[in-house]
Amino acid sequence: MSDTQAGRRYEHVAVLMGGWSAEREVSLSSGRECANALEAEGFRVTRVDAGRDLAARLVELQPEVCFNALHGRWGEDGCVQGLLEVLSIPYTHSGVAASAVAMHKEQTKRVVSVLGVPVAEARIVTPAEAMADHAMEPPYVAKPISEGSSVGVVIVNRGANRPPEAIRTIPVTRDGEIMIETFVPGRELTCGVIGDTATDIIDIVPAEGLEFYDYEAKYAPGGSKHILPAEIPAHVREAVRRHTLTAHRALGCRGISRCDFRWDDEKDELVFLELNTQPGMTPTSLIPELGAHAGLPFGKLLAWLVNDASIDR
Repeated sequence: MSDTQAGRRYEHVAVLMGGWSAEREVSLSSGRECANALEAEGFRVTRVDAGRDLAARLVELQPEVCFNALHGRWGEDGCVQGLLEVLSIPYTHSGVAASAVAMHKEQTKRVVSVLGVPVAEARIVTPAEAMADHAMEPPYVAKPISEGSSVGVVIVNRGANRPPEAIRTIPVTRDGEIMIETFVPGRELTCGVIGDTATDIIDIVPAEGLEFYDYEAKYAPGGSKHILPAEIPAHVREAVRRHTLTAHRALGCRGISRCDFRWDDEKDELVFLELNTQPGMTPTSLIPELGAHAGLPFGKLLAWLVNDASIDR
């Protein structure tokens, strides 16, 4: 972090939270935590529950900068970023293009796989096709192409006679499609980027009774155990950090991001799952924990993000 970045650039911060995506409640929690911490750092904070009148509200408020604590569609996929560009309001996290690509899991995998990041085999199908017959040999994962926080993820286990009815409830893209992806057993690893530096790695262990790091494991108290630093071999640690930084740079991300992986420790197989440009900032979230481990407490991390804000990201 440079001396310029460490100094105060902005005073009045609008924290954008809520919105109308499937992750509204998580965003409200992130937004409250961020707003409180930024006030403790000396910023003047306005809390904005983002609705479809967001442009008019921001014109009225005239903040110097927006802290984007929105999650999911519209807040994380380049839409709000484009609005802030039009309004010429500096904002945190990634810009329009990086946000749009990162939110689309298939496009992200295409970009990073070219650069040597290992990805799981996947197919893009309609829910009707997914329900008619197994799109690939179980076990596999059925998931939305453009959602975060494990919203709508369905695991189809080995030996399943037919696709489960839950696939019908998976949120679809505008093209009416979902992703079917090979299930990789093993451990869930996550690594962040702050600025242009990869963080350490967390090994996420879901609570007993939870099949994977799902929505409940992410946000319910006690939903998961975080082992930091992850107790993994040196070559796996190096690979996760390298692939995380490669993905962050390839998509043109800014500020912070987080990459999720599965590591099959029996086969020593590592697979990239997705990149998150708007990581959660709740009391159970991963990036605040990774930042603190790196010597950057929550409030200081948020202040750095605010001072890093800009347009044309």
